[in-house]
Amino acid sequence: MTSEKPDFLQEAGPAAWRLAAQVVTAVGQVLLWIITGITRLLRPLTNRLVAALYGRNTPPAPPPYVAPDGTLYAPRGGPPGPPPRTPPLVRWARAWRRFGTSWWYGPVTGAVLALAALFELPLHHLDAVSLNGGFALASTVPLMFRRESLRPAAAITLGALAASLLSGQALLATTAFAGLYTLFLLAQQLPRQSTGVLGVGSVVTVAVVYLAAGSLDQIPWPAAVVAVVAALGLGDARRTVETAEASMDEERERNSETLTRLNAVQHEQAVLRERARIARELHDVVAHSVSMIAVQAETAPYTMRDLSPEAKKGFAEVAGAAREALEEMRRLLSVLRADPGTEPEVTPQPRLDRLGELIDSHRGAGGQAQLSVHGSVRPLSTTIELSAYRIVQEALTNARRHAPGSRVRVELNYLGDRLAVRVVDDGTSVPVTKVEDRTKVMGHGLVGMRERATMLGGRFAAGPRTEGGFAVQAELPVGQNRHS
Repeated sequence: MTSEKPDFLQEAGPAAWRLAAQVVTAVGQVLLWIITGITRLLRPLTNRLVAALYGRNTPPAPPPYVAPDGTLYAPRGGPPGPPPRTPPLVRWARAWRRFGTSWWYGPVTGAVLALAALFELPLHHLDAVSLNGGFALASTVPLMFRRESLRPAAAITLGALAASLLSGQALLATTAFAGLYTLFLLAQQLPRQSTGVLGVGSVVTVAVVYLAAGSLDQIPWPAAVVAVVAALGLGDARRTVETAEASMDEERERNSETLTRLNAVQHEQAVLRERARIARELHDVVAHSVSMIAVQAETAPYTMRDLSPEAKKGFAEVAGAAREALEEMRRLLSVLRADPGTEPEVTPQPRLDRLGELIDSHRGAGGQAQLSVHGSVRPLSTTIELSAYRIVQEALTNARRHAPGSRVRVELNYLGDRLAVRVVDDGTSVPVTKVEDRTKVMGHGLVGMRERATMLGGRFAAGPRTEGGFAVQAELPVGQNRHS
């Protein structure tokens, strides 16, 4: 015979459940209203407390605006006031961080813990000058030296704590904290296998204390085991976090070095591309024109039959100068296209022994020049002779450009400690007013010659002469040259 529930029970069960759910929902909603009202009432107080601890989140003042005409306008709202003070909580956190990284953090905190143990003894009706006091000091004082020598200090602390518990002494809160904190520090530094061995030894010690002594009778044994395991686990977790942070720092440093090298490579490639572009521009703009000049000068004697021998010689000089300029341009382009890590092909720089060729080139271009050398001729440094050669070359070029047909005299005087260079033209085909203005007209050439002389510590002067013409004088020190 099967028993069946009455119909009213089957209908009353779900209804009662729904009624209970509605009651719980109503009570919960009332509690939420109460909590929300209290929160709204306390919101001004909590806002003030948060602002006092963390500071107010005020946006930074906009910087002053400088107009295109140079006028300085203050930001809206008046001039900026004094910088905001650091919030108290931030100051306390920074002070504690500085204290934690100082050398006296360990001694101070260890001494405070030892004093706390001595003050705790009277609360348990124990005398400070007793066996309990000795064990309390032995369990806390070694922590003053935990940063210098953790393992010896931990051995003393844990040994004294275990001895006090096995001998039946009362467990103090300070000594218990010292023991757990020591396990936490050891788990941070010991390898993981050693930490496991330490955990097993600590649990066994706690079990022996529970079985052989009554020091921990007021504490449930699961709580003691959990405290030991938690201290070791927190220390191991802290070590894992520090290892991960160190790995992340190393990874960021490697990424930063990689980005730095990549930026350097990109910059070098950009420089190479720019140098190649300049080389192409020079080749397109200058090399073609110089080549045309050389070709026209070489073919002129063949296309013009009535040329005099002087004209043919002049065309030959023009063709030779164009070819020489083209070679110099090609060497310049090779330098621009060369890899910075490789040495480009260069030719020897001209020295004073090639002044004769320079004078002949000036004569071939229609000028008149003579060279005179005074003093005992001797070899000088490459820098001195190159600078003297370039000064003479620029002076002859200026004479051909601004005083064509004038007679030029080049003088070299080898003195004891210097080399004197003098280039003088008579300026016979140039009006006097133009001769006086040649200092302004030849500004760039004179600047280059002056820079060559002063860079070596010498002297330079240039200007019109009273008897007519123009003079360029330079003195280059021989004994004081540091650029050779």
